[in-house]
Amino acid sequence: MERGRAWEVLVTEHQSAGRGRLDRSWGTPAGTSLTFSATVPAPVDAVGWLPLISGLAVAEAVHALTGLRAALKWPNDVLLTSEGNRKVCGILCEYRPALRSAEALVVVGIGINVSQTRDQLPVDTATSLALAGAGDVDREDLLTTVLDRFATRYAALAAGGSAANGVRAAYRSACVTVGTRVRLERPGQDPCLADAVDVDTDGALIVDDGSGPVRYAAGDVTHLRPASHDGGLA
Repeated sequence: MERGRAWEVLVTEHQSAGRGRLDRSWGTPAGTSLTFSATVPAPVDAVGWLPLISGLAVAEAVHALTGLRAALKWPNDVLLTSEGNRKVCGILCEYRPALRSAEALVVVGIGINVSQTRDQLPVDTATSLALAGAGDVDREDLLTTVLDRFATRYAALAAGGSAANGVRAAYRSACVTVGTRVRLERPGQDPCLADAVDVDTDGALIVDDGSGPVRYAAGDVTHLRPASHDGGLA
C-alpha cells in the first residue's frame, strides 16, 4: 500500500500479523503457507471483480499443480471440495485511490494453506493442500502459477466484451455460494438470511429473501445449506 507502484509482488515466509476481512487478525506458522501481496492498477468499472478473479486464479493454480478440485465462496475464499468445502485460501483486496501522480491501485493479499497439519490450523473449517493429499507442493511453483492465472484473468477482464464475459462465466461456474441459503452480515446492520441466486456483472452477490432480488457489493457470507450444484474446477 505504501510503495505505490503497480505490478509488484511482496512474498513473506512468515506472517504474524495478517489482516483479513472485517479487520480479523490471523497468522501462519513459518514455512507452511504461501502468503503474498500484489499491486495492480484499479480496473475501470471492474474493481469489484478483483477478489473474485483472485480466487479463480488460486483455484485454477491449485488444480493445475495438485489435481485437487477447488470451489469458490463469494467474495474471497477458496475451498477444497474433497475436504468438505473447507477453506484453503483467503483473499483481501484493498483499494488505494490515486495520489498526486500515482495511479489508483488495488493491493491483492492472498494466503494459501500449503503444508499445515490439522493442529496448526485455527479452526476446523480450514484445511491445507497437504491435508487434502496434495503431497509436497513447491510454494514457488504455486506462486508463479497463481500470478500467471491472475494476469490472464485480469487482462481478459480489462479487455471487456466477450473476454470479460468469459471470466465472469468461469467464476459463476466455480462459485458454490450461488444456489446456497446464506447469512450475509455487514458491519452495523442486521444479518440478512436469503438465497444467493447470482453474481452480477459488477461482481456483487444477488440474494433473495422472498421479497425480490437485492444486490450486495460487500459482506461476510456463511453458507447455511449445501449448494444446489457441484461447483468447483474439474
